Amino acid sequence: MDQWTLARRRTGLIGHDPEHAFPGYTLYTPLAGGGAETGLVRLVDMAGTVVHEWRPPWRAGRHARILPNGNLAYNGVHPDGPELFPFWEKYRGGVMAELAPDGTVVREHRDPLAHHDAHHLGDGRVLYTVLEELGPAASAAVRGGVPGTEHAGAVYADVITEVDADGTETWRWHAAEHLDPDEYPLGAHYPREHWPLINSVVPIADGTVLASLRSVSAVIVIDRASGKVLRRSAPGTVSQQHHAQELPGGNVLVFDNGVFRPGESVPFSRVVELDPELHEVVWSWRDPQPEAFFTPFMGAVQRLPGGTTLITESGFGRLFEVTREGRVCWEYVLPEIGTYADERVRRNFPGPSNALFRAYRYAPDELPWLDR
Repeated sequence: MDQWTLARRRTGLIGHDPEHAFPGYTLYTPLAGGGAETGLVRLVDMAGTVVHEWRPPWRAGRHARILPNGNLAYNGVHPDGPELFPFWEKYRGGVMAELAPDGTVVREHRDPLAHHDAHHLGDGRVLYTVLEELGPAASAAVRGGVPGTEHAGAVYADVITEVDADGTETWRWHAAEHLDPDEYPLGAHYPREHWPLINSVVPIADGTVLASLRSVSAVIVIDRASGKVLRRSAPGTVSQQHHAQELPGGNVLVFDNGVFRPGESVPFSRVVELDPELHEVVWSWRDPQPEAFFTPFMGAVQRLPGGTTLITESGFGRLFEVTREGRVCWEYVLPEIGTYADERVRRNFPGPSNALFRAYRYAPDELPWLDR
């Protein structure tokens, strides 16, 4: 009998309701790569059949997405990145590449301290997050977290940076300079190694930057010129969230993990749509049996044409689509279950996984190069 719990469950296509699901192709990147030393990115149709794949030379740092020009934006792991705290090995990146449909590397930018999100703007520019080590005084100023859990006595803080197509830095924002530690304390259960742990960053329509700060449970909007935080989600609105993104009209869609949700004894994940000021939940979805939908880390959402929402339950490799009324109309579980080939990751996370960071759905006309 297979001893991998995930392998004993059903994988592949679980169900498809064509009357409600948005037709297209779903792109995903298994983080363990099915056990391969290189990356693996797959595109599947609505029946779950693989119709195209890429094999980037670097293992997945987080995710991939298709750019308007048809190329693949891929975030891989820097082969010579520094060894820091254990979870760093899971979410570090460092290679931000663009690949043609045939797998040819068109361009790449490297930064060994990059992690989590790297947003490729489609013209060669990349907006992404990196770590910087704080000095003793700045480390001590960070509030919250588990006492004594700094990495080698220091706290690492986030920096958001943007580079142009030549790799020249054009913008930089330091969390330690613009966030008041008293207003953005680490959650009580978090190690004091990484603050505030920015896991998504994206430019939005008015020229500002939208960012998700996981370990302080906040979504913020940053003014590029001054670096000031213009808006933040009201405390308690989201908990350990991921993948904040602006919708047409200005609302913000967020994957709300809910590991330590205030006032709840049982953890559950949900998807929330916030008003532009980030204070009011105007729409949400959670499973009718709330604990049945829960991923403690990662997670993603995509609002699709027609109003359905593609949800990535990252920790368990589950992708599903729901209507505005909450009806599940498509579900797929990644069959690529394997252990990490990278010894640095396997040292701390030895078990099998079919986890992924994000998935995206594309309409057929967005993939004119696809041989169908």
